[in-house]
Amino acid sequence: MTGRSRFVEGVKREATSTVGRGKAFTLHGRPREPRWESQGVVLYYGDSLNCYPDWAPPTVVVSDGGYGILGFDGDTSDHIGLPEWYEPHIAAWAKHALPSTTLWFWNSEIGWAAVHPVLERHGWRYVNCNVWNKGKGHIAGNVNTGKIRRFPVVTEVCVEYTREMTVSGVPLKRWLRDEWKRTGLPLREANRACGVRDAAVRKYFDQGHLWYFPPAEMMAKLVHHANQRGRAEGRPYFALNSGGLVTEASWAALRSKFHCPHGVTNVWDRPPVNGNERVRVPNGTRAVHLNQKPLDLMERIIAASSDEDDVVWEPFGGLFTASIAACRLSRRAFAAEIDSTYYMLGLRRVQTAASQIRLL
Repeated sequence: MTGRSRFVEGVKREATSTVGRGKAFTLHGRPREPRWESQGVVLYYGDSLNCYPDWAPPTVVVSDGGYGILGFDGDTSDHIGLPEWYEPHIAAWAKHALPSTTLWFWNSEIGWAAVHPVLERHGWRYVNCNVWNKGKGHIAGNVNTGKIRRFPVVTEVCVEYTREMTVSGVPLKRWLRDEWKRTGLPLREANRACGVRDAAVRKYFDQGHLWYFPPAEMMAKLVHHANQRGRAEGRPYFALNSGGLVTEASWAALRSKFHCPHGVTNVWDRPPVNGNERVRVPNGTRAVHLNQKPLDLMERIIAASSDEDDVVWEPFGGLFTASIAACRLSRRAFAAEIDSTYYMLGLRRVQTAASQIRLL
């Protein structure tokens, strides 16, 4: 789409502005070094699009970029421009992702809705929409509802995506059934292989919404049975893209991780960041960053979707809250920030957090 205007269902729209509203505080100068590393955290000053090839493959990607609210220089002025803004990053995440990668996409409700088709187009599968409810304290009586003519907004979303599982370009559940059919064995033989009455065929070969991802130990039994008893001319059966037979470890690595804390739902009642956690202008009360995320929520999503020593990406670092959370949880983190002020303030914050962790 070209030109100075855009058309949405016949309605003319002005080209999305990327001129920010101005920061509350600006540090003069530039970072001394474009890269900093300590305790498994690697921070880059610059555009994350230039950094992805140098980062280790991620188990988790935490995206907290443009919201379409002129939140920073380069953000868009509304949701219309967000798909174009995000697409190069979404494509890069897909390129470098593991089969088990989880993406957490923070945004406004309308911002996420605008970008969702782009995520799907690049193989990201929607899992769940989590709502951060900041409560009435977020507006504190400062909203003129007569002017805005809507209910005040006190929420944003953190949407969970995983990779669409495929083998040689074929959806995983179809590949499972097709591989078994190649053996020449009847479908019911899969039940015998797994030592069950009918669950293997009913769950693992279903092609609809009742399909189950076979547990690693059951998958190993299917692979062994197929290669021992299937037609000799068709072997090997259940070989992955790499050419090797599926093992328990390689099968488990195809699935994203998820550890749900007891009692946690998809609605997160949590006030906005305040107190000592809030990064403020030196000798002032204004917040440095418009949309600083709570450390506990970042820890929640990272702990839920990764294990110790796994890799976390934070492409739009801001004040590097996700990287601090990763460090506190003994994960490795790779992050970038293109704004020099946010980078330098965020770096100080990470250095302080890392020094505190060393003392534990």
